[in-house]
Amino acid sequence: TGGVGDGERDLSSVGEAEIQVRENPEGIHLILEGRLDSRTTGKIWKEANRALGGTSPRGIVVEASGGDYCDISGVGFLVELRRRQEESGGSFEIRGLREDFHKLLEMFPAGNFRRVAEQERSKAGFVEKIGRATVEILEDLREQIIFLGHLMVGITLVLFRRQKIRWKDTMGVIEAAGVNALPITCLVGFTMGVVIAFQAGMALKRFAAEVYVADSVVISMLREIGPFFTAIVLAGRTGSAFAAELGTMKVNEEIDALKTMGLDPVPFLAVPRVIAGVIVTPLLTIFANVAGIVGGGLVYLTFGFSVSNYFQRIQLRGDMGDLASGMIKAVIFGIVIASVGCLQGLRTGKGARAVGESTTKSVVAGIVLVVILDGVFGVAFYYLGI
Repeated sequence: TGGVGDGERDLSSVGEAEIQVRENPEGIHLILEGRLDSRTTGKIWKEANRALGGTSPRGIVVEASGGDYCDISGVGFLVELRRRQEESGGSFEIRGLREDFHKLLEMFPAGNFRRVAEQERSKAGFVEKIGRATVEILEDLREQIIFLGHLMVGITLVLFRRQKIRWKDTMGVIEAAGVNALPITCLVGFTMGVVIAFQAGMALKRFAAEVYVADSVVISMLREIGPFFTAIVLAGRTGSAFAAELGTMKVNEEIDALKTMGLDPVPFLAVPRVIAGVIVTPLLTIFANVAGIVGGGLVYLTFGFSVSNYFQRIQLRGDMGDLASGMIKAVIFGIVIASVGCLQGLRTGKGARAVGESTTKSVVAGIVLVVILDGVFGVAFYYLGI
């Protein structure tokens, strides 16, 4: 490319790419030649930064007629130059860029980068952050209600058209969400039974009323602890799995492929998972109840009572009303956890990070909704006398 002449400030050759930097009254003139690829663009970028010296010239003109190749790395170099000039208020012009390279550059419009930069620079106040969070919560709630309606329509169609349900996939989800979750559910139930019995025993021992430990264990496990902690386990295990599975399908554009083939993702993907959640949650709750009662019984024996006495107290205090109230909670919890996981998965954006965000949102939203619903059930059962 020759030596440094009048007005020429820098010239460097990097492999198969060359950049020549000239100063003129209008700003900086960059002359690019050769290949701009992942191997050469980095060094070209360094030379351009060195020539610019960290300043923002009035204008930059890029002469790219000598470029015979440009991939995404070269486009990134041009986009960054353009962004810097726009932020500083200077002009930017590209001359002689081949049509196919120019089409690649058009995929990265300048306005998008400017809006992102403005959003990053803007710092919202405390009140504004609360307002934004409130709007996001209400928007999520609205989408959840719409999705539940869509889901109920899909389940209704399945009930009237049994051949539409993919039973093989449903059974696979039941195995993954139910059978494989049995050990951790039983462990949590057993631990809670031990804790409840021990804490109640320590308090009742002051009044020589340790016999009522069995009453507290069976009522707590059947009505509250069993369904609640089973739902928490499923929200962290099954709901997150649903969100990750569907989110990965969304990122890989498999959801779009289903829509292209005329298949609705909700009945095709979400309905089997929700049905599985409704089936496995009450069953796991029963196992958690049994494990909790067994754990409480072990502690009860340490107070000097017999096994027969423990089961007599259980039969005396535990009734079908307690079991039914827990099963009602379990069914509703199963619907909520499965639907939240499916919704967050179908709402996943682009990239691997989006899958992680959807998974996190599904766990958080599932646990929060379970806690809220549990409180609503408690008040409702109290006034209904259940």
